[in-house]
Amino acid sequence: MTSPTRGGPLEDQEVVGEAANMEKAMTVGVEGGRGTWRHAVFHVATTIATPAAYAPLPFAVASLGWPLGVCSLVIGTLVTWCSSLAVASLWQWNGEKHTSYRLLAKSIFGPWGYWYVSFFQQVASVGNNIAIQIAAGSSLKAVYRNYYTSDEGAMTLQQFILLFGAFELFLSQLPNIHSLRWVNGICTASTIGFAGTSIGLTIYDGYRVDRKEVQYSLQGSTATKIFRALNAMGTIAFSFGDAMLPEIQSTVREPVRANMYKGVSAAYTIIVMSYWTLAFSGYWAFGSEVQPYILSSLTAPRWAIVMANLFAVIQITGCFQPTFAHFEELLQVKNMSCKSCLWRLMYTSMYMAVITLISAAMPFFGDFVSVCGAVGFTPLDFVLPALAFLKARKPPENLGLRCAVKEIGYSIAVLFSIVGVLACIGAIRSITLDVKTYRFFHDM
Repeated sequence: MTSPTRGGPLEDQEVVGEAANMEKAMTVGVEGGRGTWRHAVFHVATTIATPAAYAPLPFAVASLGWPLGVCSLVIGTLVTWCSSLAVASLWQWNGEKHTSYRLLAKSIFGPWGYWYVSFFQQVASVGNNIAIQIAAGSSLKAVYRNYYTSDEGAMTLQQFILLFGAFELFLSQLPNIHSLRWVNGICTASTIGFAGTSIGLTIYDGYRVDRKEVQYSLQGSTATKIFRALNAMGTIAFSFGDAMLPEIQSTVREPVRANMYKGVSAAYTIIVMSYWTLAFSGYWAFGSEVQPYILSSLTAPRWAIVMANLFAVIQITGCFQPTFAHFEELLQVKNMSCKSCLWRLMYTSMYMAVITLISAAMPFFGDFVSVCGAVGFTPLDFVLPALAFLKARKPPENLGLRCAVKEIGYSIAVLFSIVGVLACIGAIRSITLDVKTYRFFHDM
């Protein structure tokens, strides 16, 4: 797409208008969605609750300490749940159905809203895909190393990342998000399996170790503590990232809004029960020594660790759907013509090649999680929904209630904008340190 910084305001409006019209034309076929609220649960839960989102939460809490860590996780949960309901309520706010986040933002804020969402969606998508690619490769390697213990001739992390990238390239050829409903059903079950197994293992390991040796104090110098805390904020933001709610909502049948409310709330019930339990049990079990990828901290039993890693890999297979949806819009794959399929194969092949290359070259899981949460998901899931709700929804008639709603909305937008900037600083510092410590294509 043409950059919005080129040309004057009239030219920008024409460019955005042309892009939006093309997007509307591409989504005509989804006005009559077929999915139930249960399908919405599958899509929302699978998009948010990935192993890449679960796994670093105990480390994030450990970086903040018990009081601040618990408060940050609870606040992040409540704000993103309310933000998701707010976005769902705006799907048809002006009488027109908005089948993508970009079109919704354009209808509320004008051209700048369209470009704002487009940019941050791509940042979030790229960062998220790199992080989950690393997580999938790490889990596959953990399963492999459980059965092949010799270092001679052993497969590396990069090879597993490559294998997983090839499988995702196959899934990217399915025609639309609704075609992935069976994948998402399996992935949602795997989400519960991963969370349950990981929680059980952390509690089991927690009782096996000498509790007197577990320390909960923040580690490192004052500067290290501060930057780790900033990094943790980006990690928590990443864990609740969902930059495509309107796209999911467009696949849901009537009554769309009620089904989406039910689907979002049910998905968050699963997320809250598993997120909080794993985050707190992981920190309780391992204390300040907990690893950024919680499965790396587990020690026994081996068969259960293998099971947890397999659940992780299965669940991650459904996490590329935002990218698939974007290519679907660009290439109008609903026509299912031979030419469209070839273009889709070419673009998805190039994209997966780049993602796989970056993941293999810099397998710094925690760093990509934090920077993606700070730069990608914080603007989309914390800041924009509050501003959009204030601008588009009719304010309460009661003057006191109206002032309270405005103050809360603007406070959330300002506070999380600051949090996003600070978390980005912490993530950049962490990446800089890792680049100095490890060489490219390091077998972690």
